[in-house]
Amino acid sequence: MIELTFPDNSVRAYEAGTTGLEVAGSISKSLQKKAMAMAIDGNLRDLSDPIDDNAQIEIITRDDPRALELIRHDCAHVMAEAVQELWPGTQVTIGPVIENGFYYDFKRDTPFTPEDLPVIEKKMRQIIERNAKFTKEIWSREEAKEYFAEQGEAYKVELVDAIPEGETVKIYKQGEWLDLCRGPHLVSTNQVGSAFKLMKVAGAYWRGDSNNEMLTRIYGTAWSNEKDLKAYLHMLEEAEKRDHRKLGREMDLFHFQEEGPGVVFWHHKGWQLFRSLTDYMRRRLEDDYQEVNAPQILDKGLWETSGHWEWYRENMFSTETEDNRVFAIKPMNCPGHVQIFKHGLKSYRDLPLRMAEFGAVSRYEPSGALHGLMRVRAFTQDDAHVFCTEDQLAAECHKINDLILSVYKDFGFEEIVVKLSTRPEKRVGSDEVWDHAEAVMSEVLKEIEANSGGRIKTGILEGEGAFYGPKFEYTLRDAIGREWQCGTTQVDFNLPERFGAFYVDKDGEKKQPVMVHRAVCGSLERFLGILIENYAGHFPLWLAPQQFVVAAITSDADEYAAEVHAAMKAAGLRGELDLRNEKINYKVREHSLAKVPVIIAVGKREAEEKTVSIRRLGSRDQKMMGLEEAIESLKDEAIAPDLKADA
Repeated sequence: MIELTFPDNSVRAYEAGTTGLEVAGSISKSLQKKAMAMAIDGNLRDLSDPIDDNAQIEIITRDDPRALELIRHDCAHVMAEAVQELWPGTQVTIGPVIENGFYYDFKRDTPFTPEDLPVIEKKMRQIIERNAKFTKEIWSREEAKEYFAEQGEAYKVELVDAIPEGETVKIYKQGEWLDLCRGPHLVSTNQVGSAFKLMKVAGAYWRGDSNNEMLTRIYGTAWSNEKDLKAYLHMLEEAEKRDHRKLGREMDLFHFQEEGPGVVFWHHKGWQLFRSLTDYMRRRLEDDYQEVNAPQILDKGLWETSGHWEWYRENMFSTETEDNRVFAIKPMNCPGHVQIFKHGLKSYRDLPLRMAEFGAVSRYEPSGALHGLMRVRAFTQDDAHVFCTEDQLAAECHKINDLILSVYKDFGFEEIVVKLSTRPEKRVGSDEVWDHAEAVMSEVLKEIEANSGGRIKTGILEGEGAFYGPKFEYTLRDAIGREWQCGTTQVDFNLPERFGAFYVDKDGEKKQPVMVHRAVCGSLERFLGILIENYAGHFPLWLAPQQFVVAAITSDADEYAAEVHAAMKAAGLRGELDLRNEKINYKVREHSLAKVPVIIAVGKREAEEKTVSIRRLGSRDQKMMGLEEAIESLKDEAIAPDLKADA
């Protein structure tokens, strides 16, 4: 007999070799019907697997988040079967689960097109209705290679060869169709359900190597229920409408071109947006941080000392001068900040020393990875480094946390997740130092959650820390539910030691400071891309690059329109004057497309009464106001949140 421990800590005895499905049936017939897989000591397994030893067991049902990966995995298998039924002779290669869905790569003489997707979907639904059982078989390596070779599945033969010696070769069948797979799987195809959709086709090289053959990749998404699928598809529709590249064109903010891949050409309005963000961030830092500016290009010797030349060289832009010196454009600001810290003797009384820079950095990113403002080769970091004592570390982490959360709140981000990434396998520093840093940050993490009143969620990312120290990662959720990792707080034992940075403590001894890397927005370009999509271009007035436009309804009102425009500008508002000989409806449509928050229309009547007609972006309503009243109202609205707090 074996003993199985359930999530409620109850223990039951079973015959050795009892399957997970039998265990579910022993609890209730309804659970057996709903069961999709099991977790044995935390590891997902097929319900058909026999259980031979004492273990902790969980029966996985559809509402368990872990079931979703299995649904997507099995949906990929169903898609592969559908493709081979529809187009015999097509080779299937690999089909992993990815974020929000799955894909499968196929080798077919005629590549698939988007028009094929509805046909494949229809066949998939037929396969799901057959309710074929998933069954697992263990084959010998020779048996598997012989079978796939006979079927003309050359890629599968190669995959069998890649399985390490001593590892079993698993074959999963669903009815007559089978595939090489590690598993686990659901009980039957029917459990995949109907909440799936094939999304797109794309080219993909076998094993991601451009020297190999080009395959056709079909992407799909799958969910536990129709509601989640509908919500995801709606999110994608919203994301397409909010695409910052599209809005950047419509709002005349920036552009990219081939002569400068991965670098932003900021237009006047876009640069105004960039400046509004940096001005805001400077105001948030001015009381606590010293703003500095480290060199853009430095001798490679400094990067060798920092370790970047060894760890990060392939991502760095470098050049050799006529005198045979090699220089690199900085990919990060931290080595420069250590040099500034080292310039002049530092005492414990100088700590904590907080050093900030809006540092322009350059990193080589593969051309295929570039994506608008979200992934560029040259960007600006709102970077800072805090040099402190070990005793000051917890207080500094709290101070950074308060700043990050406050900034996010000012931009409307209320749902935040903070995760602590702990020591990786490859790291620098002694275990004692790591123990201390992780203990401090773990306690800070608990206090962050406790003090947030439930607004902040926390978690642990085991082994995901930087090689030089543990870190906090801040992830925010935008208006359509997407998550973006932005801020970080990273403890570094490496750079101060490598560069010989020290301070003199109260006993006159030299001591190495703790160095804390801190970013709130991260890349300002990426953060602006997130903001553009979060607001869908409808920026709050304080942030909008163009806050208003004054449009004359008739030429009779041109003089008054110019007067209104001048008064608004004198009040510190940003806007333009539109005196073109066009109908007012045309002007309104054009300025609405450019996402101007406030359109002020003036005609003969407004000129006589010294009033204005105000239309807000996204609204059909107009509001008549006196000119002075309108200016005061807009002035108040245009005050940045941090300045309002000070008012």
